[in-house]
Amino acid sequence: MITDKKGSVKEKILLTAHDLFYAKGFRATGIDKIIREAQVTKVSFYRHFPAKNTLILAYLHYRHDLWITWFHDTLARKIGEENILPTALSGTLNEWLRCPSFRGCAFINATAEADSEDIAEEIKELCRNHKLDAQKTITLLTGITDKTVMSQLMMLIDGAIIHAQMGMDVTEVIEQLNVGLEKLLAD
Repeated sequence: MITDKKGSVKEKILLTAHDLFYAKGFRATGIDKIIREAQVTKVSFYRHFPAKNTLILAYLHYRHDLWITWFHDTLARKIGEENILPTALSGTLNEWLRCPSFRGCAFINATAEADSEDIAEEIKELCRNHKLDAQKTITLLTGITDKTVMSQLMMLIDGAIIHAQMGMDVTEVIEQLNVGLEKLLAD
């Protein structure tokens, strides 16, 4: 959870919500828990986030920016190190899947919870846009422009994420991802 409570009240709330929503989901995380963990007052909370829905959308935007920056930088580094695309992609995912805080894709998780919220369509749109931005990042760094190949590649990636989230052995997940990527991206 958040250990550094420095920053603005709005940042404290957002960072706390990020950790709680990612770890537990937004349906299981109440406003009172966020207020308590962020160490802010209800008045301060509602001044910055008039409703939980506002905070959920802010969380998804924040998570997107955080993750897509990490993904771009890590994939670019791995491409430079590996010089073999399937290995660079699986190596990037391997780093993420092995993080102690890994709890799957925040956007796949949010999509699964979206219908419980008044803003279901907004959540799903943000999630679709996140996946499109991940595709654009891969295209930018790899030059893959074939839409069918990219669609299949994203299915492989999302499948690996879900398998790791379900508790399957990460080494095995990455090995299977590598096999799929090598077949898909073979010249």
